[in-house]
Amino acid sequence: MRNLNAGDEGTLVQYLQLALNRAGYPNKIDGVFGDETCEALRAFQRGEGGCEVNNRVWQRLLPYIKGYQTHVIKRGDTLWKIAAEYNSTLPLIMAANPMVSPTNLEVGMPVKVPLQMKITPTDVPYSSLLLEWVIDGLMARYPFVEQGNIGDSVMGKEIPYLKIGNGDKQVFYNASFHANEWINTPMLLKFVEEYAQAFATNRDLYGVNARRLFREYELYLVPMVNPDGVDLVNGMLDSEKYYQQAVAIARNYPQIPFPSGWKANIDGVDLNLQYPAGWEQARETKFQQGYTSPAPRDFVGTAPLTAPESRAVYEFTKYHDFQLILAYHTQGEVIYWKYLNYNPKNALEIGEYFSKVSGYALEETPTESAYAGYKDWFIMTYNRPGYTIETGMGESPLPLSQFDRIYQDNHEILLGGMTQI
Repeated sequence: MRNLNAGDEGTLVQYLQLALNRAGYPNKIDGVFGDETCEALRAFQRGEGGCEVNNRVWQRLLPYIKGYQTHVIKRGDTLWKIAAEYNSTLPLIMAANPMVSPTNLEVGMPVKVPLQMKITPTDVPYSSLLLEWVIDGLMARYPFVEQGNIGDSVMGKEIPYLKIGNGDKQVFYNASFHANEWINTPMLLKFVEEYAQAFATNRDLYGVNARRLFREYELYLVPMVNPDGVDLVNGMLDSEKYYQQAVAIARNYPQIPFPSGWKANIDGVDLNLQYPAGWEQARETKFQQGYTSPAPRDFVGTAPLTAPESRAVYEFTKYHDFQLILAYHTQGEVIYWKYLNYNPKNALEIGEYFSKVSGYALEETPTESAYAGYKDWFIMTYNRPGYTIETGMGESPLPLSQFDRIYQDNHEILLGGMTQI
């Protein structure tokens, strides 16, 4: 982890500020390591350190991002005493440690202790690093949630997926195909967290019993298809080589702001123009628009499925039996439900339901964007309902001030992706 010092700015500073706030040391999350953050850091360290965050300090801060501590059992410990020590609760500890018996604690045994906070942050920019931390926290608190990886990015970063439920009906949601549309990543993570909490406490999830959902459906989610691109947009790319490559690509398209206008993977390939569903037509359209070489957006690549991220989603889909998919993008508050003349059973009716509960318009995909997308390929290949959902309004990347509205608009869609099939 990179060290931070007073005067530094950027997304990593926001993660520091987030952790300090959650630990009880308020400071403004503005990405500037100024006097207020310095004072909060000193208070957190109880005067033992200055205004530097090194690896040792990061290790003390990370539990407040991941949402849990690890306690090693000592002689005389009980789960009740541990809960009081960390301001946790016995039900939280029991849910996180289903194999631990409260009456048979062994000295030296590690116990995960969830802290009383939501895990998924919705007030800081995302990156592959923050995604890793949030998934770690979710897995620690809710061990019935499963995690794996669908493949690797250009830079070799794992592309994680989450699974919740063990029913017969499989559905799949994904986000951040496009780098500057990362605001949908925390939306999927927040939904998983709410679902998992409802399951653990045997409550309803927006009016539907979570344990019934768990029994009937397998929900798969890939929250960040394009980790390299998201890291570039939010200033968290950890490779000078690939950063300079992106700079060189962007230089050929000066009309696109850099890095905020970057949608592609780090090689300059638009991941949602990579699927064998009218790829040639998409190539013709985008070449006419001037995207004839690697670009921050709209370059289709040299052939379908040449980008490892797109290929990974393709193979993951082929391996499963998804009855419905949701592909989340920004912006426009619109739901695209159709590919050419394909009309999967119940697709229109489900789309109308999504439109009703969200307030988003239900439309057919515009001709200039009608080919080579993941949703297009899914509908063409399986003749099942698939939807591209464009959240929010404005210019991407959308500000986090829109997040609460976006989640409010979409949580019934996320639930309905299961219950409507």
